[in-house]
Amino acid sequence: MKVRGVHHAYRRRVVLWGVDLDIGPGVLAGIVGENGAGKTTLLKILAGELRADRGVVRHRGRFGYCPQEVVLNDALTVRQHLEFFKTAFGLADLRRAEKVMEALQFSQYAEVRAGALSGGTQQKLNLTLALMHDPQVLLLDEPYQGFDWDTYQRFWELAAQLRDAGRSVLVVSHLAYDSECLDELWRLEAGALRRETAAAA
Repeated sequence: MKVRGVHHAYRRRVVLWGVDLDIGPGVLAGIVGENGAGKTTLLKILAGELRADRGVVRHRGRFGYCPQEVVLNDALTVRQHLEFFKTAFGLADLRRAEKVMEALQFSQYAEVRAGALSGGTQQKLNLTLALMHDPQVLLLDEPYQGFDWDTYQRFWELAAQLRDAGRSVLVVSHLAYDSECLDELWRLEAGALRRETAAAA
């Protein structure tokens, strides 16, 4: 993924000021920043959900996007969500989705309505929907909200497996305590990205 000169403002409040970013295949990268720094705005632009005022975003192949807010229908079961997205993605089966569910340990909730799930389990489903079509580029906005410690560790194991399989993974968070899991770390501050040292690099 290549990002060049991305600017965005809300009226007179400039949020992004000439953001440049490169994430190659087989890289697990992170962006951190304070609340309100523009991280979610940037991720929405990278995912094509929001148009930048200026700048260019390019990425090849399929991409997955896990927004901070869950994209679920409370009336549908977990399996119904998977079937809906299977059709939307044009998938032949649910094998990959089922593997992700096993990795995150919530396969037993397949017939439970999304509205009856805990916040952490809803986030597991949110993440599964972003991963089930095997994207080459994966964009994750605070993807582990509500996870317990065991699931949190499983998330990073899954992220590392994706990286090792040649995927480009970008995780956005307001905290930098995950840096030991990352190959590259960037800080979004005053509308610009600054490269920092990641412990895994």
